[in-house]
Amino acid sequence: MKIGIVCPYSWDVPGGVQFHIRDLASELIRRGHDVRVIAPAESFEGLPDFVTPTGSAVAIPYNGSVARLSFGPRVNRQVRAWLREGDFDVLHVHEPFIPSLSMLALMSADCPVVSTFHTAMDKSRALEMASPFVRPMLEKIQTRIAVSQEARRTAVQYLGGDAFVVPNGVNTAAFEDAARDKRFEGTAEHPTLGFLGRLDEPRKGLPVVAQAFHAIRDRVPGVRLFVAGRGDVVEAAEMFGDDAEAVTFLGAVTDDDKAALLSSVDVYLAPNTGGESFGIILIEAMSAGSFVVASDIPAFKAVLGSGKFGDQFPNEDYAALAKTVVDALRDPERRAQTVARAHTEAHRYDWATVASQVFAVYETAIRIAQAGVDE
Repeated sequence: MKIGIVCPYSWDVPGGVQFHIRDLASELIRRGHDVRVIAPAESFEGLPDFVTPTGSAVAIPYNGSVARLSFGPRVNRQVRAWLREGDFDVLHVHEPFIPSLSMLALMSADCPVVSTFHTAMDKSRALEMASPFVRPMLEKIQTRIAVSQEARRTAVQYLGGDAFVVPNGVNTAAFEDAARDKRFEGTAEHPTLGFLGRLDEPRKGLPVVAQAFHAIRDRVPGVRLFVAGRGDVVEAAEMFGDDAEAVTFLGAVTDDDKAALLSSVDVYLAPNTGGESFGIILIEAMSAGSFVVASDIPAFKAVLGSGKFGDQFPNEDYAALAKTVVDALRDPERRAQTVARAHTEAHRYDWATVASQVFAVYETAIRIAQAGVDE
């Protein structure tokens, strides 16, 4: 099958949607399909050969983060040329109603279209204002995917209709096979905690960790924390005050180092405060064998089975986070039992399974389009 996939966000700045598209495309190519991706990208360095770049993107605040989008007549011409040359059997557009490449591709598409919604939010004035204008474009989409029930709820709330829920995928083997790394390993007296997330994005929850860490150290004096992610390290360290002496800031890490970190720390912290539709990092941690402590936002409750596959604490309650972490560290037997359950659960999200579900939606879209032609 000839498959075109459209990424709305800049490939130059890594993010969950970009990784999702990269891994989905790689798995479909491995199965013998002809897959092409188009995405905003200024640098050709490190681009997979299946990605067509359209140039630089503009940074726009969106959903508690910064989205780097690309729009305009020049980009539209590039998208239209890519569609003509691709002559795709199916087009897969991600976040089609964000003003970027996906919207442009949807407007020009003349083949069956599948859309994926990644975003989850309680209220969006922008979507409320835009929905009357974008709803007519829904007619060009044969089938819709949402990566979680939260993403589905957001899509239905603002756009109507419905969507298949197909979760984000993870290459679980990469985390299962990661060897423990002495740099990050803990002991009974000196347990280790891990955190991954952009340091300058409060919704990732580092300020909550900083507030909780003093109480954690007070009860477990030998504890160490490893923080991975882009951002201003000096500013982040200031949040911890004197407790920064027990924190190691790793900066941006490679995929291998991320897997090594997750396979080695005693507890992985996911204190995200909102704006999450899924929780890829939770699946990665579960695959690697980390014990997960996460906030109780809906997306994380869904992945963790409301506490079956990891501990949760009330969102933004740093005192509860500290108590939850300390209780987990003091009960290694319960941690081991939970980790074993979580490891088995993570297999549900392996790309070998998820890509098959996505491909089934492609086939459904083609059948729907063909039925419309026959009529």
